Amino acid sequence: MSRTHLLTSICSMALAGAGFSAAGAQEAGEADVITVTASPIRDSQAAAITLKRESDNVLDVISADTIGRFPDQNLADSLGRLPGIAIERDQGQARFINFRGAPFRWTAIAFDGIDVLGAENGRIPRFDSFPSVITSAVEAHKAITPAMPGEAVSGFVNIRTFNPFDREGLSVSVEAGLGEQELGGGEIGKYNARLSWSGEEFGFAVFASNNSREQVTDNRELDLEMDASGTLVVNELDFRNYLIEREDNAYGAHLEFRPDGAVNRVFASTLYSEFIDREQRNQYVFDFAGGAGALGGTVTPGATGYAPLVLANRLLEYGEYHNSTWTSTIGADADIGDWFVEARLNYAETTNDTDLPIAYSAGGTAAAAFDVTDVNAPQLSVFQPFTQTAANPSAIAYGANLAYIIDMALDTEAWKLRLDGERNITLFGRDTDIRTGFQYDTREAVGNGSSFSIGNFPSSVDIASFDTGAAWDTGFANTIGGTYYDNIGLREAWASAAGGLGIAPSADQLIEIEEDILAAYAMATTHFDGGNIVYGARVEMTDYTTDGPQLASAYSDDYVTVLPSVHVNFDLRDDLKFRVSASTGLSRPTYTELRASASVDPTSRTVSGGNPTLDPETTWGFDASLEWYFAPASLLSAGAFYRHVDDVIYVDTTTIDGGLYVPTAAGEDWTLAGPVNGNEGELSGLEFNFIGQATDLLPAPLDGFGISANLTVLDSSFDTLGGTSFSLPGTSDVIYNASVFYEKAGFSARVNYQYRDAWLSTTENDSLAEYWDEQERVDASVRYVLPTTPGGVGITLFANANNLTDAVDVRYAGTTATPNQVEGYGRRFLFGLRLDY
Repeated sequence: MSRTHLLTSICSMALAGAGFSAAGAQEAGEADVITVTASPIRDSQAAAITLKRESDNVLDVISADTIGRFPDQNLADSLGRLPGIAIERDQGQARFINFRGAPFRWTAIAFDGIDVLGAENGRIPRFDSFPSVITSAVEAHKAITPAMPGEAVSGFVNIRTFNPFDREGLSVSVEAGLGEQELGGGEIGKYNARLSWSGEEFGFAVFASNNSREQVTDNRELDLEMDASGTLVVNELDFRNYLIEREDNAYGAHLEFRPDGAVNRVFASTLYSEFIDREQRNQYVFDFAGGAGALGGTVTPGATGYAPLVLANRLLEYGEYHNSTWTSTIGADADIGDWFVEARLNYAETTNDTDLPIAYSAGGTAAAAFDVTDVNAPQLSVFQPFTQTAANPSAIAYGANLAYIIDMALDTEAWKLRLDGERNITLFGRDTDIRTGFQYDTREAVGNGSSFSIGNFPSSVDIASFDTGAAWDTGFANTIGGTYYDNIGLREAWASAAGGLGIAPSADQLIEIEEDILAAYAMATTHFDGGNIVYGARVEMTDYTTDGPQLASAYSDDYVTVLPSVHVNFDLRDDLKFRVSASTGLSRPTYTELRASASVDPTSRTVSGGNPTLDPETTWGFDASLEWYFAPASLLSAGAFYRHVDDVIYVDTTTIDGGLYVPTAAGEDWTLAGPVNGNEGELSGLEFNFIGQATDLLPAPLDGFGISANLTVLDSSFDTLGGTSFSLPGTSDVIYNASVFYEKAGFSARVNYQYRDAWLSTTENDSLAEYWDEQERVDASVRYVLPTTPGGVGITLFANANNLTDAVDVRYAGTTATPNQVEGYGRRFLFGLRLDY
């Protein structure tokens, strides 16, 4: 692509950015190309800023080239560098995003404008399955227009994939990288390839991606409390070491035909993306409170001490987590009279499976000395019971060996038909773009929540024989003397002896839900001197049926939600833009929450499980932003937002009609323990963003430097049915990111820093009492584009480094004085080569 072609594309893209297209207008043609080659960081940043500047709503964009130069394995990492977006990790790897401090389910996700269900509970997007290389750009919409799905309460993330017409003729890109996870020396691999061709009328693209990682994860879990005098009490210490193998794979293709005539575009696209996590767990649990109770006493308070008797358990596991998303779309764009019409038919599937067979040895005894003076680095020495004779935990005699199996599975299937039309008219004497359309979704979710079984472990399998004797590879102190077991071999022997390890799902965890959503919208963009106003409304009619074996009959309900919005954009000067908007949204319960299956006790009139009577959370709010585009690739902006939420969903108890489960109990008040609708909540924040390129402001040799930094200040709360106030899960008080880069003569280097304050945990508990402590990350990346292009092939060498400060993640219960999890995984390094033709 020439520099002239690039500039033309940027200008065309800016015009296309004036309105959101469900799948067509913004993705069709060169107007949307953000991929650049001249000065990669600066030019891609300029393209992204242009799209933000010309949009009709509050929007942030990451371009493909910028993503490629962040040391990111998946899109969660990339999104976490935008203002207002924070990451929640699992064993060091970015998995979910808290969009403006909101719960995960308040974010909707789409590919090329077509929204898809989230793989987690049917509503929650998991970004660990989406590698950053599959994209051409990622749009983070913060103020929602009527053309976007109503489920985008806090934000709408649109992932735009590569289009064959983004490049003329034949285009090939291949990337390969190898590296190491410092803790444990595990191998890291990064491989991806893309082939595309486009002519005058026809184009195609195919791509594939694989990322893999082997790592050791240190984990210490603690049960601590403070007594009445403020002295620490150690109830239980849990020492774990995980051997992890993770990979994500993505495959896709796009075929497109652009004939002359009324029909100007016909296409078919498909994308499959999956995440696989295989883990070996080696775990010892030392129960001080249980040991003291067996001796007729209680734990002696103190951060250090000796217990002559502790109860010990050992858990050994080789399990697998797997989730995937498959989305396929056929579509056509046509000019019909004065209307530009887009038609889309989409089929999508998601899967989310958990298979955890655990060899659980219980009833062991030992003595132990402990030191939790540093609560984030607990120390424990194991002795023979009632002595101070050192003992190895693998030699503890356990009273029983149990077969403990955990199983979760949820599959969703969805068809979507969407039709959108757009035309230009004169309204109120002003030039106005009219857009209207409808969308019909039919969805089905089948599976089960967390089911488990526990029984006797096969006596023919000698667990002790699978002890390798190899000491844990750990960044923490291995004071207990933990050794690795061959958990893979143990699982194979167990499965052979038991005839398989499958279990039947628990009846109270079954999920069987059908959901139909019919949506229609109308919106107008009226232009005036110095700006425009976008206004309209979306109506969504939801009809669902949820069934469970305990119900007297399947439970059905329906509701209609009207979602108006208005967005006003003012050009105060050529380089200064002010936006203000009001919008509405809704968040439907997850399928696990909405399931009708439960445990029913007619005697006590109690039910525990899902809640089929849940109402969706509804919200309204405001956005305002002031944006100064003081140079082509530079920006200074400030924004504010507020959201009011009704019927916040959380876990508690509520009253239901007993006739839902027992017909003869109709009219009786029964107590349901599970997800419930609470009272009102609110979420507000301030966002500040600065992007500065020295080439716009300073002479050589300083013109290669650049900086980007953003700060978000958040506040949230909601009231439970009992009147207690909590922050919303996922809200950190402060989030900030900073990046410094240098780019000159084919060389670029970048250092990135991320920080988020503590937040209420959203994935690990139901008690509203567990928090993740503040987190920070320092990452770096280096690129060098060789000055020669043999055979027209561009060659780039790259290196990435993650978690340079060797940060650990801490979760605590109530206060930081009583952490209940400390987790570390070390630094990560990757070196590679990229070829572009």
